[in-house]
Amino acid sequence: MIGIVFLGFLALLAIGAPIFLALGTTGVVLFYQDDALLSFAQRLIDELNSVPLLAVPYFVIAATFMERGGIARALVDAAQAWVGQIRGGVGLVGITACALFATMCGSSVATAIAMGTILIPAMLRSGYSGGFASGVVASAGTLGILIPPSLAFVIYGVLADVSIPRLFLAGVIPAILQIVVISGYIIWFSRKNNYAIDSNAIPRSEKLHKTLLALPTLLIPLIVLGGLYGGFMTLSESAAVSAVVAYFLALFVYKGITVKETFAVLAVGVRNAAVIMIIVAVALPFGHWITESGLGAKLVGQLHDWDIKGWQFLLFLNLVLLFLGMFLEVLSVLMIMMPLVLPLLEPLQIDPIHFGVLVVVNMEIALLSPPLGLNLFVVSDIGKVPLSQVIRGTTPFFLILLVLLVMVTYIPILSTWLPELLMPTM
Repeated sequence: MIGIVFLGFLALLAIGAPIFLALGTTGVVLFYQDDALLSFAQRLIDELNSVPLLAVPYFVIAATFMERGGIARALVDAAQAWVGQIRGGVGLVGITACALFATMCGSSVATAIAMGTILIPAMLRSGYSGGFASGVVASAGTLGILIPPSLAFVIYGVLADVSIPRLFLAGVIPAILQIVVISGYIIWFSRKNNYAIDSNAIPRSEKLHKTLLALPTLLIPLIVLGGLYGGFMTLSESAAVSAVVAYFLALFVYKGITVKETFAVLAVGVRNAAVIMIIVAVALPFGHWITESGLGAKLVGQLHDWDIKGWQFLLFLNLVLLFLGMFLEVLSVLMIMMPLVLPLLEPLQIDPIHFGVLVVVNMEIALLSPPLGLNLFVVSDIGKVPLSQVIRGTTPFFLILLVLLVMVTYIPILSTWLPELLMPTM
């Protein structure tokens, strides 16, 4: 019976049913099968009654205000002033500005949209090919879910019941590696193709002026991360305050929106947050059913019978996640796969913090994976670059992220060292 239900779930996805409908229908059928249908609704309500989940809508709303409010422009101008004069400078501006924006945003797609709107036209004007410009923004945008605060880490932390602040720390070193490697490729490729540089030197006073204009944006990561690790605020409280600060910066400092536009922008943020919360609401009871049905224990027993080692499991899981990432967006993959695989981590002696970073790097790659990688479509639409050209331009960055995935998978200390140093477990 369970096999038939899961085949039905896959069939719903295959015909294009929304993920919340596929998960919700599957959950209802499974609970009905166990004569516990009434508990499905109660489970749904109970799972939403989660303090960490409160952070999700606030982070989404903050990202919306930042995207619409002129904050991205300030970051790009500051980065341009310092690194725009060297070969490949505009591309380096892209990775630098995306990394800074990611420290406030938590969303890859929002980062790609906000930065792509400014950077892709600028790179095209500087003589960069459309494919390369799109590849830079699409790959740099994926930092939105690896650099804290990351919505993907928040959702994973809720699903895995692990410390979200420790997950945020775990993503820092892999993110730095990604920035360094992509920056190196940008410089090499720009020199190889002899891309032009801006020969007009920017006076130090102007550099300082643009830097000062961008400084207010640092209030957002300072509030989120400083409040969180300083013990002054919980995750949900810091997320709420960051949304308020993002609004005031957009309205009064960068003046990207007006008072009249406030509710329209807020409505967009609330709608985007509602999409996430609906998926979470129907998926968590589904995950609880998997746990309570004993399916997890059966999978553990099967792994024991097959004598599967941890490294083999991680290799297989990476392949599965890479495949699913070609067809499903980040949240869908998390909600479908995590309830199945999380019970297997302890028997295989896999650190759930390390595993969380591995999963998020997989989701970064998913955002660049044809045919349905969201960042591909975002940058294609923004830059008016044909999708085929975007895919070709993104391929080198896709391969770079694959190398990063292998490193994160089999060198766990890249993910676990910083959390153990700053937030050691008792």
